[in-house]
Amino acid sequence: MTQIFDDAGRRVAVTVIAAGPCLVVQRKTKASDGYEAVKLGFESQKASRLSKSVVGECSKASVDPQRMMQEFPCTADEELAPGTRVTVDQFEGVSYVDVVGTSKGRGFAGVIKRFNTAGGPKTHGGHSKRRIGSIGQCSFPGRVMKGQKMPGHMGNVRVTQQNLKLLAVRPEENLLLVQGAVPGPNGGLVRVSRALKKAGKSA
Repeated sequence: MTQIFDDAGRRVAVTVIAAGPCLVVQRKTKASDGYEAVKLGFESQKASRLSKSVVGECSKASVDPQRMMQEFPCTADEELAPGTRVTVDQFEGVSYVDVVGTSKGRGFAGVIKRFNTAGGPKTHGGHSKRRIGSIGQCSFPGRVMKGQKMPGHMGNVRVTQQNLKLLAVRPEENLLLVQGAVPGPNGGLVRVSRALKKAGKSA
């Protein structure tokens, strides 16, 4: 993350995403697969670090083995043959994007950190300062209800951040500048696509 200044001179926090160039690994059509889509690969990787199926799929398309491959919907009139380079030019004129990534793993966490609960009294006599407190009932129904927020594993899950404002596209560096934060650590892999809920809307 970094910061830029908009036209009004206001400081805006942005995330810089290296989005390409991506290579077309497979073009799916309605005639052969039942739907229109394109599978893109990002960042070359050693073949020894990938499964044989991934290496075979890349070799069939005559491209280097790719570290990450994702499928995106497309229209039938888009000419995207295997081996075609796709750059950030695809986002020219797009105002909002959706970013999907894996959140940072936090390990085993209590309810205060995991769900931002209040905890118990912070006085000298309090015996539940950071504990969960009561979680059940008396005689009826006499059990813990499903969905009760409790301590457990936090993070390391798939997160979709919707409707992030796309502030700038830099084709010469293959960079996207997105307002706000995206899921995952620095250097993590994310999937960027046009915003589904704000498709066609201007800034």
